Amino acid sequence: MKSVVLLSGGLDSAVCLAHAVRDGTVVLALTFDYGQQAAKREIQAAAALARHYGVPHRVIYLPFLREITTAALITGEDLPEPEDAALDDPVQAAATARQVWVPNRNGIFLNIAAAFAEYLDATAVVAGFNREEAASFPDNSAAFVTAVTAALRYSTLNRVRVVSYTQHLNKTEIARLGMRLGVPLALVWSCYRGGAAVCGRCESCRRFSRALAAAREG
Repeated sequence: MKSVVLLSGGLDSAVCLAHAVRDGTVVLALTFDYGQQAAKREIQAAAALARHYGVPHRVIYLPFLREITTAALITGEDLPEPEDAALDDPVQAAATARQVWVPNRNGIFLNIAAAFAEYLDATAVVAGFNREEAASFPDNSAAFVTAVTAALRYSTLNRVRVVSYTQHLNKTEIARLGMRLGVPLALVWSCYRGGAAVCGRCESCRRFSRALAAAREG
């Protein structure tokens, strides 16, 4: 399978990249800068992962997304810092999801990637979604993947489909899969913030550190 991979530099996308490289040919990895606080660090992480796997890498800039959202991912204000116990609480998870939601972000990313895929004669766009966050982010869900794939049958001549090797897994299972695939987890950027080091407090950091700890325990 020839594919284009959405590569944010985070755990899910890194594992999906490794899986796609193992199972076929990755013709391009795409990273998006839409004004998010962690953009620079995400781009650095994605570029390092792409180099590690010998995959071409390109950054797409979408400044208009910054103009149409007040999401904490972009403003940096009131970024959720939930305790571990709150990560699996549906009410609290939904509330934090709203704070970082960017309008149609994944829909835009997938459609741009599909255009590149058609141009490069690739039949798949690979995205790092997961079951854990799909509970509060509908654009991580299996239903979303199915719906976008159905739409792409009409908007791409080679009928590009969306593939996510991780969508049925939670974060711990993804971390375990990454370890089995030999993903260089030290290259991953897990943080919503863009500091010199990960903050360790935001929701993304919490989920990542919890997953790694559980995966290492076996």
